Amino acid sequence: MTTFHLALAILALLATPGPTNTLLALAGARRGMRAALPLIPVEMVAYLAVVTPLLIWGTPLTAALPMLRPILAGLAALWVARLAFALWRMPVVESPQATVTARSVALTTLLNPKALVMGLVLMPSLHDPAKALAVFALVLPPVSMVWITLGAGLLSRTGRWLNRGSALWLAALSLLLAARAVAG
Repeated sequence: MTTFHLALAILALLATPGPTNTLLALAGARRGMRAALPLIPVEMVAYLAVVTPLLIWGTPLTAALPMLRPILAGLAALWVARLAFALWRMPVVESPQATVTARSVALTTLLNPKALVMGLVLMPSLHDPAKALAVFALVLPPVSMVWITLGAGLLSRTGRWLNRGSALWLAALSLLLAARAVAG
């Protein structure tokens, strides 16, 4: 895979709706764009904390411990289900700062299955871990800004429907992750 193809693959993966993107859009809607921007470095650090070790040691480790992938998928499913439940119950009149925290973005990103795909499938195909990580670091911020902007612009006036819609989307993702974990 070339650097350009890796960048496109990472862009496509990061741009798809998922738990972290849902939280970024929700943060944009509830906090406003400027207040949500500090979540991007949190997301970056969390992704790098997972992707870097996977990129370096992941392929041999998952080959030696094949049960590791379904266990990680199961943990991710549980976390996303918890987020869905919390969003469903969240009142609309809540303070904007309490809606999406750096901690929730960090934990969600640490358990995001996209990190597994990047660290175990996409990035190793470049055969240059440093270059793969650099490509990732260049692609993530603009994608995150798009999700925050989407939330701040289109979703900011939706009230309870934003919480409920986000909760339903996360619940569907949780079920998909659980199915993958069970399938092995």
